[in-house]
Amino acid sequence: MEVDDDNSPSTSAAVPDGETTVPTANSTPVQPPAVPPAVVPPTIAPLPAVVPPIAPIPAVRPPVFKPPVPQNGEVKAVDSDSDHEVDGRATAGEYEISEESRLVRERQEKAMQELLMKRRAAALAVPTNDMAVRTRLRRLGEPITLFGEREMERRERLRMIMAKLDSEGQLEKLMKAHEEEEAAISAKAEDIEEDIEYPFYTEGPKELLDARIDIAKYSIVKAAARLQRARRKRDDPDEDMDAEIDWALRQAGNLVLDCSEIGDDRPLSGCSFSRDGKLLATCSLSGVAKLWSMTRVSKVSALKGHTERATDVTFSPVHDLLATASADRTAKLWSTDGSLLKTFGGHLDRLARIAFHPSGKYLGTTSFDKTWRLWDIDTGMELLLQEGHSRSVYGIAFHQDGSLVASCGLDALARVWDLRTGRSILALEGHVKPVLGASFSPNGYHLATGGEDNTCRIWDLRKKKSLYIIPAHSNLISQVKFEPQEGYYLVTSSYDMTAKVWSGRDFKPVKSLPGHEAKVTASDISADGRYIVTVSHDRTIKLWTAGNIEQENDMDWTEG
Repeated sequence: MEVDDDNSPSTSAAVPDGETTVPTANSTPVQPPAVPPAVVPPTIAPLPAVVPPIAPIPAVRPPVFKPPVPQNGEVKAVDSDSDHEVDGRATAGEYEISEESRLVRERQEKAMQELLMKRRAAALAVPTNDMAVRTRLRRLGEPITLFGEREMERRERLRMIMAKLDSEGQLEKLMKAHEEEEAAISAKAEDIEEDIEYPFYTEGPKELLDARIDIAKYSIVKAAARLQRARRKRDDPDEDMDAEIDWALRQAGNLVLDCSEIGDDRPLSGCSFSRDGKLLATCSLSGVAKLWSMTRVSKVSALKGHTERATDVTFSPVHDLLATASADRTAKLWSTDGSLLKTFGGHLDRLARIAFHPSGKYLGTTSFDKTWRLWDIDTGMELLLQEGHSRSVYGIAFHQDGSLVASCGLDALARVWDLRTGRSILALEGHVKPVLGASFSPNGYHLATGGEDNTCRIWDLRKKKSLYIIPAHSNLISQVKFEPQEGYYLVTSSYDMTAKVWSGRDFKPVKSLPGHEAKVTASDISADGRYIVTVSHDRTIKLWTAGNIEQENDMDWTEG
């Protein structure tokens, strides 16, 4: 019975495969050994039944569109890297992104090409002589000059043409031009049979030569008078220099705010006292310069003529004239009655500062076109276009003798130029950031500079080095000014909303002048040293004076 029970499951399991096996198992119970051979066909018979699930597999694999199905999308991410698909279809989003990226890439490549072109142009050696520039343009097959083109513009055009040829790989054309130029020079030298020595400078017009001679004559007289006065003070036993300096510093230490006036609707950018101290001039970002009467600071007139913001204003030290500089690339000469006399145009970028020569015959302007220029007041002619700074030129100051001029700029460099020869005699390196202001001391050998490194440096022109570094302010120094009579003290104005007074003897702090509510952009000292004026982005004019000057003057008279 147990054997039948054990065999029954096997027979019942074989029943579904065929009905013939069931009666055989029931009629002869001795056939269990013969059942295994009969079971072999069932193992073979299921193979056709297993084939159906395997058969569709080849039909499923050939289609290419199945891998992008959502469940396998992450596996086939590599398909999105190709620009086209086997199916010929792609999502619109992929093409939109690639188009935008292509446009961005094109803009970046264009900007990079322009930058490389400018760098390549800056590295090229271009002649400074205008005749050599014209010759080079002729040999390159370019127009010698364009309508209204000036010398500097012509030179820049040649620089860009050479850079373009270099970038295009047309070096042979450049080399051919150089060879022709050298051959022409050598042929000319052989014909003349003498060595030609070219000047190290660019020849200027005859008016510049006359101006240099006039400046030399003027400076010799002024320097002689300054040296004579210095010798008298040194040798005269009645002169007590220390006492005189102490008195001046004491007056500066007593400075108080005397008047505050709204100067314009826009921030103020410059200020200047007239030579007699009766007028004050200011300018603002509105482009308007205004005249104010002293000492109550009441408005006299407005000077309207600039089309852009005015950047600086200054009075002539000799005549009743004043000049303004503007971002419209021009400087203008005005009379004190408000009439426009002359316009000086020629700079290629906005102007920064402006200054009169001590003789009152010439005007110096600085610009963001990396040059400063000298103008004739009487004729309005440009006498000198001076390069030398690698970046924008910002500040300018004339020596009181009239022989020297100092320029400073965004290249963190100050240069001293000899107006009588045109040479750069000093390059003052020390500031680590742009230099924005410069001022010569009346003693003749000290120069003060201030800039964005928040320091004021005092340079000794005799020793050609920096004597003092004044950590003057907590923000950039916008302007520096020596007291115009003897240079007993120095005034610095800063974007930290203050102006400060420093001793001209040991450069120690004397007085701080707070009160403005925004950046102090400029300051000036009256010719007699009695008043200091500051202007700011808060649109106010503040006049500072020593509170007890008049009392001390009365005491001096009574003692006399």
